[in-house]
Amino acid sequence: MSASEDVDAPAESRVRRLDVPKSGPLDGAGQPGGARTAREARAHLHIAVGPARLCAEPAPYPLPEGPVPREELDRLRRLYRTVPGYAAMRDHLRRTGLLALCGEPGTGRAWTGLALLAELSELADGGVSRLGAGIPHGLGIPHGLGIPHGLGIPQGFGISYGLGTPLGSGVPYGPGTPHDPVLPLGPGLPHGASVVEKTERGHGYLLELPADQADFAVEPLLDRLRAHFADHEAFCVVLVAGGPAADRLLRGRRHAVPYEPPAAADVLDRHLIELLADRPTGLLETARATARRPELAEALGLDEPRPGEAARLAGLLAAHAEGRLSEERLLEHCRSFAPDQARAWFLEAGRPGTLPAALPALRAAALRIALAVFNGSAHSLMAEAAELLAWELAVTLDPQYAPGRPLFAARPGASLATARAVHGDGVEDLGDASVPVRAVWFEGRRLAPAVLHESWDAHHNLRGPMARWLRGLCDDPRPQVWVRAAVAAGVLCARDYLYGLAELALPLARTDSPVQRMAAATALAEAARAPEVRPAVHGLLRGWARGDDERERETAALAHGYGLAAGSVAASLAELGRIACADDGRTTSHSVLRLLAGTEPETVLTALTRWLRDTRRPRRDLALLTVLRAVTTRTSHLWGLCEVPELEPYAAWPLATAVLAAHPGCAPRLAELLRAALTWARSAGAAEDALVGWIRRAAGDERQLTVLCGFLPRLAQDGDEPLDAAAATRIREVLEAL
Repeated sequence: MSASEDVDAPAESRVRRLDVPKSGPLDGAGQPGGARTAREARAHLHIAVGPARLCAEPAPYPLPEGPVPREELDRLRRLYRTVPGYAAMRDHLRRTGLLALCGEPGTGRAWTGLALLAELSELADGGVSRLGAGIPHGLGIPHGLGIPHGLGIPQGFGISYGLGTPLGSGVPYGPGTPHDPVLPLGPGLPHGASVVEKTERGHGYLLELPADQADFAVEPLLDRLRAHFADHEAFCVVLVAGGPAADRLLRGRRHAVPYEPPAAADVLDRHLIELLADRPTGLLETARATARRPELAEALGLDEPRPGEAARLAGLLAAHAEGRLSEERLLEHCRSFAPDQARAWFLEAGRPGTLPAALPALRAAALRIALAVFNGSAHSLMAEAAELLAWELAVTLDPQYAPGRPLFAARPGASLATARAVHGDGVEDLGDASVPVRAVWFEGRRLAPAVLHESWDAHHNLRGPMARWLRGLCDDPRPQVWVRAAVAAGVLCARDYLYGLAELALPLARTDSPVQRMAAATALAEAARAPEVRPAVHGLLRGWARGDDERERETAALAHGYGLAAGSVAASLAELGRIACADDGRTTSHSVLRLLAGTEPETVLTALTRWLRDTRRPRRDLALLTVLRAVTTRTSHLWGLCEVPELEPYAAWPLATAVLAAHPGCAPRLAELLRAALTWARSAGAAEDALVGWIRRAAGDERQLTVLCGFLPRLAQDGDEPLDAAAATRIREVLEAL
């Protein structure tokens, strides 16, 4: 078909008018705001997490029991950094005989407790002991108050990584600071049996409350402990992890104080000085310089390590400075910090095995997983997603138990602290405008992928509730919700394609919800980013494109709009050209348009020009529809899964204008396509309307108007020859209509 054959034909009498779709395949859902959401989701989840486990690490053991050796107390005095409120803690302990420190594992609570006990017991000529799990026999405290005898206590503190003799990986381990999970003390000391036979006058005792301690029983228990130690003129520090028990104690204000850890930089420096004190001059400065290097901070992926992590890092830096640890191994160990934190979190969550006792732990796990998916988004979106996931986890654990939601928070923000998260001012993009929100994010860029991967890879029974949860989120018409859920689903599909296909992609693609089908396409395209999964995704979409199921065919067309599933933009365009034969152009033209807004606009325009000259009408129509939609569609509505920084300054412009501004070399092909649309009877009416609207929108923006004024003369020129009189007349009529 040539322009001369069609230009004089009455559009209404001879051919059916080609109408430009007024909206995308989602009828407007998922376009405004999707660009920023997709960009943030990619940024938070596309991070190499590193090995989940560097060696066969022992499971966390209870707090080591028995008297604290004098050598350890001497070392504590040399290294300990006084925390905020230390003097008030000491006065409270001296006055009442008992103090509960409420804070997160790894923040140095145990060492602060030992420092307080050592200071007071030294004045009374006493010693310091760590009590075992539960209340040891011989203290006169009745059992049955909520701490069962013999229960293992998670994440005890007493022996840190980084100091002492090698454990087989080139990294020294040994006696150190009570910041990290303890190593086994040997088979001679059974867990749950105390070596303390009686409470000694002037003695100090350190006890860690079990993580699953019922909150209603904790205050009566501490009342009895306080009375017991006061009667014996002794002292006790109880370590309480964040959660309902800690919230209840802090509300009561009788036994507990909130624990604020020391600065990680101070802890790191003190440990380096201790480790390298008797080493050759210059090693300390070498270790300090290494700690400041950007690549080490990137490998850690934590905004600020906790004191336990700082002590562990000091051991690694000292080993590296001494030449016992290579640069590659140092960074490899640093990349394991975030996965180790995620592993510890989920080990804690699995201890209470039945409802309702397990509900606080399930809520904490759900919060961390939801935060991994919604990292950096509005707090309200993350919190609602966390509640939905907590419900899925609870009914999976006990299908007959229907959990409710707590209406009031005991300490607003406390749940974020347990997840190493903070909130602050943020912005959510709505397409035409942005609105301020209270945003929430992890305190470390590696924590989000570490949590998502640990929950999916290491805990198989979490997959079912997580898959149902993500499918539900993918039916939310707000792009701030479904886009994040779809990207997360794609990341998980790439880690286990067989499971992800069956439980995520296929159920989403086969629904009647257009949003869920778009989410399925997004998830499959995201999964195809992994080279080892891409051939499987490509084969699946090829089968859908050639099949009879309209929903699967539409999903295939949408997936190819990201340019990832087929391995290249050119291959995706070839697939879309085939699908166009069974499509009215609404979905395929949207996908081609999305590719035009991607990283290879020249490739797309070349394909459109080729289709324009094709003898098959569906492909000609696809080319015409795409170029007309490029004139009428805002660039920010055409987000993809790859970064296109050159278009970001023009996000509010129509795509055609943005492409001309960012890629001036595309002007000749774009002019050829628009000339054809204006002069062919089938598309002339729609093209005139689109061109009038395009120019009128540019009239209000000097920058857009400049771009168009440089481009419009090309429409009146076909190579070196002017257009024929009829075509030129039609273009003049369009301009005069303005």
